Parts: sequence; C-alpha cells; structure tokens
Amino acid sequence: MKKRTVSLMGSTGSIGRQSLDVIAACGMGVAALTANNNVELMEQQVRQFCPELAVMMDEKAAADLKVRLADTNVRVASGMDGLLEAAQIESADTVITAVMGMVGLRPTLAAIRKGKRIALANKETLVCGGQIVMAEAKKYNAEIVPVDSEHSALFQCLQGNRDRGEVKRLILTASGGPFFGYTKEQLEQVTLAQALKHPNWSMGAKITIDSATLMNKGLEFIEAMHLYAMPPEKISIVVHRESIIHSLVEYCDNAILAQMGTADMRLPIQYALSWPERIPGPATELDMLSCPNLTFAKPDPETFACLGLALKAAKLGGNAGAVLNGANEAAVGLFLKEKIRFMDIPRLVERAMEEIPVRSVSVLEDVLEADAQARQVVMSNVK
Repeated sequence: MKKRTVSLMGSTGSIGRQSLDVIAACGMGVAALTANNNVELMEQQVRQFCPELAVMMDEKAAADLKVRLADTNVRVASGMDGLLEAAQIESADTVITAVMGMVGLRPTLAAIRKGKRIALANKETLVCGGQIVMAEAKKYNAEIVPVDSEHSALFQCLQGNRDRGEVKRLILTASGGPFFGYTKEQLEQVTLAQALKHPNWSMGAKITIDSATLMNKGLEFIEAMHLYAMPPEKISIVVHRESIIHSLVEYCDNAILAQMGTADMRLPIQYALSWPERIPGPATELDMLSCPNLTFAKPDPETFACLGLALKAAKLGGNAGAVLNGANEAAVGLFLKEKIRFMDIPRLVERAMEEIPVRSVSVLEDVLEADAQARQVVMSNVK
C-alpha cells in the first residue's frame, strides 16, 4: 500500500484522536495538525507525530502553542489562513477533514483544488455545498472517501457494482439515539445531560445532540445524495438500535449488501486512508457469537421533527441544506449552553427554513450567505 502522508484538520476532537490511532498503527506520516483551542493536547500530538505545521484556530491558543514548541522546528499558524495552509500543504497527499461545522467547507475546497484525497468526516461540507464540492472534485480529479461510519458502509457495499444503474436503494441505518420511542410530550422534558448520553457511540457534544434529535441522520441523507449522485427517493433510513450493521445497499435484483462491524470509528477512518486496499489496523473485531439480536424499525420524522425538516431540505435542494445546517448549528450551540430547550432546536430550524427563501447555489458565497442568514434568524428569535 502507498504510505500516505496526512494533513489532519481537527486533531484534538474525537475523530481526530482516533485518526491518529490509525496513523500510528499503520505507519503513516503527518504533515500538519489543526485544532481549535486545546493547546495542551495539541502539544502532545505535535511532539509525538512531528508535523511540519500546527494550526490553532484561536489566536491566543496559537501564541501559547508557539511558546511551548519553541524547542522544535514545527511552524505554528492560526485562524482560517492557517487552516487553508494545512489543507494545501504540499507534503500531504491526503486531508482528513474532522473539524466540526461550516468551518470545514473552505479548507476542503482548497484541498480539492490541490488534487488531494479527502477523507471526509465533515458532514456540513456536502450538506451545505454539495453541488459545488462534487463539481470541484470532478474538475480537479480529487478523491472523496467518506469517514462517517454509515457513508463508509455504503462506499464499501458499492465497490462491487459495475454500474450505478444497478443500485435500487441506499439504506442508512440509525441507532435512534437515546430517545427512541419517546413521544413529543416526553421530548419536551429532555435535559442536556440526558441528550449527551448516546447508547452506542462516543462522540463530541454537537454530533451527540444531533444524534439525539435525529438531525444527524437527516444530514447524512443529504450527504448521501451528493456523494453517490442519488435522488432522495432512492435513499431510505432504518432504525437499527444495535449499530452492528452500519448501512446497506439494495440492488435491482433485490439482493442487499450490508457492512457490519463494531461501533469503532477507527475502521472507517482506516478504510478512507487505505482504499482501495485493506490492511490490518487497530479497530476492534466483531465477535459474531456475542452479537445481540439485530432489530429494525421505521424512523419517526414527525415526532423527531429535525429529521423531517432535513428530509424536506433534501427535496427542496438549492440553499435549503445550508439554511438547515446553519440554523441547527446555532440552535444546538444554544442548547449546549442551556439557553433553550431540546424541542426548541427543531422549532428554530423550522423558523429559519420558513423565513429564508429557497435559492439556487452556484458559488461558495451563496452557501455562506444562506448560513449567515439562518444563524441570524435563530438568534433573533431567541432574543
């Protein structure tokens, strides 16, 4: 296998830390690391992996890191300029986009324009700017390989088909989150502490809340449309509480291929780096004899209104994905600060979608404008 050299954006987050586990286990190189403001962990990572460049989005954190690394040859940069530099660094052939939120869109586009492989763990990139991103990837011959467990599963199950016309349906699995089976009335009483307890996965706070509202699955639905050039009617969602089957592909002959494994993100991360080859790695193996019974159920987009709103945005197209995502990011941020209630999240997202007209998206500025408008609607309604 080609020994990859990686630029890792978001190295101190959950996906970033697990990416470094894979990189260390598989003997890959690191050209750049980026993070938001966790200086202590970034210093540890830099000393272990010796990148050329370390970037902190927070300028004060960057200044602190520069002092800490004065005895090394590692260059320290900050802000969006630093993130863009890390995305385009010449010595990296692969960029892992593990940053959270809209901040990942610009550096992903920058890496694509350098023809790099994108190991994509940032949903917002395709939800908000999917048309632009996929067109740029085609233009610059850049590979986009998904890191999300569900999209990696689809990617793996699609490897054997000769023609996309053979695909009848993509089936995304959802754990259902901690509140599966709740009524609307019960959801009104949900606390922050309850929402942060995911039954199967260990993730960052924002994505854990998105999993609780099922917005995460809605974002993945939109992402799948762009990644695999599939219309919404050829994508479905099934609740699979055990998180053993990570997604499935149904073919025109009604055969269904599923990718199974433990709830260990290191497997999809590694596959995004090693594809088209498979190599031994640190992911936990699945013991079939100790698996629970596998169950399947319909999702409830009416009770879990965030999912319903995401499916609506998928059908609307244009800037609807950016509006949906921007409003959700703002609302989840407020919920994490306990300034709004759990069910205020879908209410605020719906308000933004009602107030902002659907328009076509052709350039990055269209996406950024829709995102900013959505956040403004959320904040003005909270005030």
